[in-house]
Amino acid sequence: MTKRYGCPEKDIGHYTCYRTNETINIDGHLDELSWEKVPKSPRFVDLVTGEPAPLDTRMAALWDDQNLYIGFWVEEPHVQAKFTERDSPIYMENDVEVFIAGKDCYYEFEINALSTVYEVFFIWQDAYKKGSVFDKPEFDLVSQRMDVLGGFQDSMRFGKHPRGKRLAFLDWDFPGMRSAVGDVDIGWTVELAFPWKGMEMLADGRSLPPKDGDIWRMDFSRFEAFDLKGNPIQPSAGWAFNKHGVYDSHIPECFTFVHFSTKNIDVL
Repeated sequence: MTKRYGCPEKDIGHYTCYRTNETINIDGHLDELSWEKVPKSPRFVDLVTGEPAPLDTRMAALWDDQNLYIGFWVEEPHVQAKFTERDSPIYMENDVEVFIAGKDCYYEFEINALSTVYEVFFIWQDAYKKGSVFDKPEFDLVSQRMDVLGGFQDSMRFGKHPRGKRLAFLDWDFPGMRSAVGDVDIGWTVELAFPWKGMEMLADGRSLPPKDGDIWRMDFSRFEAFDLKGNPIQPSAGWAFNKHGVYDSHIPECFTFVHFSTKNIDVL
């Protein structure tokens, strides 16, 4: 019998994503009225234990007909970041991350305090077949830069998830995605816009934009590779909306339930 790999449903968070009619300017400041009124997530917790993280991190989300908007409020008294080139390994320093799950795939987004972005599109190997929805030039194994998650070289995950390996396409960029980072007195903020038209591979036939009551699975997390004095932390401290029970953010079964509502945040 295959051992279940994932989270008990009682440990998985729920978030309601409300609609906005306000124009959201992606400048990193999160100063629109909609961001002031939107419910924020609880304080992020330790990825393994579920204990509240020592530094406050919260997220919120909004949507309209064009985009899904995500904001982060990141407490960090001494902001640290060094990577500036796109798709640098910013997972090796302090960052915040978003995962969006589809049926046979998921997307990972990371950003640091210098607004450097890292993106990867993952496809479960058992779904990668000729003639499938993934049979496209952007997912060609020869021409595209790729890696394997959960393979022999990945000692952290090899053999753990019962579904097995994921093909990681490192050159994939979310079409039309916009991001910005802002400064606050005790840390930094992040503002993101993901166009619905770029979600087709993840939607698996679901309505774009979502309908009232639609549920997606997404993960919102933060990793700290350096402490407040700049000393490296091994392994990095991992915090998320809800705990995963293991030190691994790549578990779609543990992603937060995001419930879409057509109620307008501006009039709530």
